[in-house]
Amino acid sequence: MSHPATPRVTRPRTVLAMSGETRAAILAPEALDRLARVADLDPRLLVTDFGADDPAQRTGLHQAEVLFTGWGCPPLDPAALSAMPRLRAVVHAAGSVKHHITQDVWDRGITVSTAAAANALPVAEYTVAAILFANKNILESARVYRAARSRVNLLERFPGVGNYRRTVGIVGASRIGRRVIELLRPYDLRVLVHDPYLDETDARTLGVERTALDTLAAESDVVTIHAPQLPDTQNLFDAPRLALMQDGATLINTARGSLVDTEALVKEAATGRLNAVLDHTEPEVLPADSPLYDLPNVLLTPHIAGSQGGELHRLADAAVDELERYAHGLPFAHAVDPRTLHQQA
Repeated sequence: MSHPATPRVTRPRTVLAMSGETRAAILAPEALDRLARVADLDPRLLVTDFGADDPAQRTGLHQAEVLFTGWGCPPLDPAALSAMPRLRAVVHAAGSVKHHITQDVWDRGITVSTAAAANALPVAEYTVAAILFANKNILESARVYRAARSRVNLLERFPGVGNYRRTVGIVGASRIGRRVIELLRPYDLRVLVHDPYLDETDARTLGVERTALDTLAAESDVVTIHAPQLPDTQNLFDAPRLALMQDGATLINTARGSLVDTEALVKEAATGRLNAVLDHTEPEVLPADSPLYDLPNVLLTPHIAGSQGGELHRLADAAVDELERYAHGLPFAHAVDPRTLHQQA
């Protein structure tokens, strides 16, 4: 009786390709130790420029079977790939791979993994916190209390606050959008979702209502954006769509700033009609004189929703998990599909 062959365990020759800042932030000594146990790796070799005139780098890349990448990895264009004839896989210890994975990578049959699922968790957590706080009218109630410095008649000042049976609109059933849906399940909320790739069967499985974008904007107490940056999503929330939102509604943006018309949002927020929680803006850093910094109904954060501080270690753990799967001859758990990459952030 024959038995299935045991997968051959290897220690693939691996090279780090990312910025020095990224390596210092993501690869704590414990992660580097584990990486060195899984892979044949020279931890002193860090590639930040594939064209650098460095003999040690040329030798390392020529022998590399796997690139372990992070933020700051240069594009893997034909010139870069020509220096890596043995390259079979790229393991990305961050989210989007669009900045460094080119069509040439797919043409060579190189497999790619990403830690985007791990990076989605803190963004979803930030979003859920913002949703719950928005429905409790935290910004305004804190401002009122600070001004009064005495007991506030809550039923008189905030008769409609709370998270019971409120409506949340999620724009984009993306990796982050789906994690937000999952985290909202314990709450008594109606959840609407707009995504052109979401069908009715999938919506039922998620326990949400699939709806048109304008309907979502008009019916939601809180709208949160989790769609990718594409030509079709440029200024997705422009002046007419913002005008559809209810008085007192909140717009949350942890996606790309270009999905919201900044000028139109400033005009709406300045009237006090809409609230906003913005972790991404267009431009990414607003001018110092932007009214959004000072409006009391706007919470502006400096791109903090994604993995920061200790959360970065989750990215390293997720990426090393993938490399370990590769070393055991197993497929990646979080492989990037080039056919759907255009739909993603």
